[in-house]
Amino acid sequence: MIAFYDLLALGAAACWATSSLMAFTPVRHLGPFAFTRWRMALVAVMLWVVVLATGSWRTLSLDVSGTLAISGLIGIFIGDTALFGATNRLGPRRSSVLFATHAAFSAFLGFVVLGERMALQVALGGALTVAGVMSAIVLGRHKEEQHAWETDHGSLKVGVALGLTAALSQAVSTLIAKPAMSATVDGMAVDPIAASAVRVSVACAAHLLVLWSGASVARAHQPMTSRILGITALNGVIGMGIGMTFIMMALRRGDVGMVAILSSVAPVLVLPLLWWRLGRAPAPGAWVGAALTVVGTGLILLR
Repeated sequence: MIAFYDLLALGAAACWATSSLMAFTPVRHLGPFAFTRWRMALVAVMLWVVVLATGSWRTLSLDVSGTLAISGLIGIFIGDTALFGATNRLGPRRSSVLFATHAAFSAFLGFVVLGERMALQVALGGALTVAGVMSAIVLGRHKEEQHAWETDHGSLKVGVALGLTAALSQAVSTLIAKPAMSATVDGMAVDPIAASAVRVSVACAAHLLVLWSGASVARAHQPMTSRILGITALNGVIGMGIGMTFIMMALRRGDVGMVAILSSVAPVLVLPLLWWRLGRAPAPGAWVGAALTVVGTGLILLR
């Protein structure tokens, strides 16, 4: 029987794939720091409105909030900023494949720190999924493509370093959040929307401190416009408001490694979106990788 938290992890992957594609234009307009700051601020306001309206703040304790705050600083403040920095330099396709390595990082950390174990079928499924994701993205581009989304903007080495930093930050942040989402406060499970609100708010505060410090990297490249504001808000709702909340819900019962592996299929989901956006099908090799991902995901879901 397919576990509900597995579907939540796949739902998060779909949200991240969509938001990754949507991020390209506002990231280029504002810069990765300013885009992430605006995105967080908008999402934080939306989440706290829901939390206050539902009273779910009662499911938070000081200890749980502190743990979630650390998770947010690492996964969102560092991780998201690094990811969009990589997107700015490498485009959504290559930054996605680098970010997908968070599945391997998470599985390793879950094994070492939490003692998580995988059955043979699950381990095989995980390996096929990660290999399929990598293959689909690496082989997913036609050699002659020179779209702006597929060209380098800045140092290639810096872009790769940022992508791997984002992946490791995501893995560490998920590992930290797992105990908090498994905890109870006065007999109540921690509300995932409230948890997301704490993580986003702390990360947003850190971004504001960087801006107020006068760091040039935090300044927007160009002034905000109504169109960019709308795209940024929608991106935040899909990628952080929904996607991140799905991950928090999945962590309540799912293992860190399994949640990470299933959510790592986002780059494969980017392929049809790129096909629709660019008007050209991915290269034949991408379908091989996508097939491996489907088989691997199936083995995990039917464990």
